[in-house]
Order: sequence, then structure tokens, then C-alpha cells
Amino acid sequence: MTAARTLAFARIGADGGADVERRAIAEEVPVAIECNGLGYAVLMASPDDLLDLGYGFALTERLIDEAGDMLDAEVHALEHGLILRLTLSQRAAIRVSDRVRHRTADSSCGLCGIESLEQAMRPLPPRSAHWAGEDQAVFAALQALEKTQPLGVATRAVHAAAACTEAGSIRLVREDVGRHNAFDKLIGAMLREGLSWDHGFALLTSRCSYELVEKAALSDCPMLATISAPTALALARARTAGLELRVLTRPDALLRPIA
Repeated sequence: MTAARTLAFARIGADGGADVERRAIAEEVPVAIECNGLGYAVLMASPDDLLDLGYGFALTERLIDEAGDMLDAEVHALEHGLILRLTLSQRAAIRVSDRVRHRTADSSCGLCGIESLEQAMRPLPPRSAHWAGEDQAVFAALQALEKTQPLGVATRAVHAAAACTEAGSIRLVREDVGRHNAFDKLIGAMLREGLSWDHGFALLTSRCSYELVEKAALSDCPMLATISAPTALALARARTAGLELRVLTRPDALLRPIA
């Protein structure tokens, strides 16, 4: 399945004129994630780089700690979408069964929500590498980013997540209709290829939500830059994890949280 298709639209002008315009439209399909035979989650995602998505999702869900915990990953097409089957190591399998058990309990017992809230706010690991680059690197990466987003340029409907060097060169990009999926795909691609952040940073075409901060922290990213604004929880979670942030990045300015 391709990540975009071309469809025809009636283009209506403000002056009353009309003609036909053909545009590339991003695909969005349900992707069921199955871990060791257990249904774990269903995501709405772009149907490409799904093995990267599986690795990144498993890492940022704290199901695996390293690439070696992923024993196998396969994508299968079904009538109504795709299924991503992950086979995880024994230690990871225990985490999966515990998580699935809690999710099943949540649907029938309100008290179990207390455990879910505690899980949602679990401590984040501190950075082993800290950002020591210059903010000019973010401007350089932002300027170069569009040239590395073929799906985004074609559809104007997807997010991109880029791994950037300390100097601002773009090393790797992944795209998806969902900002979380794009970042998971990037993290998963790096995990599969044995790449570290190497004192670089992540640049995302989205707002800075707490989930993205958590994914950055769990992948040991030194700094996260986003083109839109942060939430208060994202700022708080980044501060406790020692994760540097740059937000509202524009060609002429960016914001660096200082409090």
C-alpha cells in the first residue's frame, strides 16, 4: 500500500470560477499492533515504514530496552487494515502481558485507573548525553527539512520527525499522518540501524506535547525542537528528565524555556 493517492477535486474560486484540480492525498489506515500474540493497540497511521514504527513504538511504550528484545516483526494486510505482529524477548513479553492485564482490568474496575495514572506519570530516565550545540543548528535543520519530506510536500497533510546532527545537518527523516507515529518511526529506524543521537537532536513538525517529550527522553535524545508551542506538562516532564527543548521554531526565531 502506498502512502498517498491522487484524487480529483472541484476547485472553487472566490470569484465564482471553478475547475478541476488533482491532488495527492495522504493515506491513513488502521494498524493493529500485536505483541507475542496479544492485541496491544490500534493506531491510525501512514502505511509505510511500519517495521520502524513497531520498533519505535515498543521502545517508547517501555516494552523493550534494546533492538535485541525484538525477535521478529512482520506486517500483514487484512481486509480492513494492517496488522503489525511483533515477537518480543521473554523479559519484554512479561511486560506486555502485565500491560494488557491492566488494560483489561481498567475497562471493568474504576479503581484500577489509579494504577493507570501512576503508569502514565512514571519517572523518565535522565539523559546520558546533554545538548551542547548552538541554536543556529536548529535554524539550519529547519531550513533543510522540507527538502527531506516528499510525502509532506506532496500532500501537506503529514508530520515529519528528523534526526539532526549537532551542527544541524539532517541524518534521517520519517513521515506519518500522526506526529507520534512519525517520531516512533524515526526512533525505530535509528534502533534498527544501530544509530545513536550522537549529541544531535530531534526536529518535529508538530506541537511539543508531553508524549513527544517522553519519546525523546526514552530514546535518550539530548534535545527536542518542535515548530509549534509546548504544553505545560511537556515543559514539566522535560525539566525533570533534563531534556533540552526548543519550541515555536521559525526561520527568524525560536523559544528556549528558561523557567
